[in-house]
Amino acid sequence: MSAIHTETLNINGEGQTSKSYLAYPKGKDSPQPGALVIPEFWGLIDYIKSRARKLAELGYCALAVDIYGEGWIAKDVESASSAMSKLLSNLDKNSQQLLTHLEELKKLKQTDETKTAVIGYCLGGSLSLHLARIGADIKGAVSFHGDLEPHTTLQQGQVKAKILVCHGSADSMIPEEKVHNFKKEMDTASVDYKFISYPEALHGFTNPQATENGKKFGIPIAYNEKADQSSWEEMQSFFNRIFA
Repeated sequence: MSAIHTETLNINGEGQTSKSYLAYPKGKDSPQPGALVIPEFWGLIDYIKSRARKLAELGYCALAVDIYGEGWIAKDVESASSAMSKLLSNLDKNSQQLLTHLEELKKLKQTDETKTAVIGYCLGGSLSLHLARIGADIKGAVSFHGDLEPHTTLQQGQVKAKILVCHGSADSMIPEEKVHNFKKEMDTASVDYKFISYPEALHGFTNPQATENGKKFGIPIAYNEKADQSSWEEMQSFFNRIFA
């Protein structure tokens, strides 16, 4: 396991201060590929920080985004849903905030600005795909159990990034119609994408706390160890390809 450095990185933009979480490997002589990590609708919880650390251990410079600002984290489904709805209702502003984070990641001396990607979980997966759809200057975008519905009309040639979607086949929050429409959208726009569906995996399948949260709040989410490990390995292979 590589030694890593972690710190809170305050990023100002669009009227708020984001207390985001930076992790990168120690002892590297040259800049490394960078990954922006966008969290679930709970906010920047410890689970998302752990993903940033895992990326750093793999040799990447990872910045996990405080999407709501000031380190705010939802305590229940109602507050998380409300915060998510507010964020999505003002997506132009919040897209710019994410792009600001991407630029801050690229500015770091630890980051190779020519090799960056965005990954996200649930809400973060949807936002990762949104950044790709609006033409963000990234090599790749990865969605883990993210919503597939577009927030913008995709134009031919607009997407610069390659896309990886890791989806749970038993995810009742993302009906098959959305899967069909997403694939049609990507094919029509000639996007380079890969879509993987994991058998029996529910929404939130990468989060070890998902099963407990699903029971606690009465929502159809659950952890799936096999899908979690397989999708993480798939992401690593994807990164190897796009950063080659």
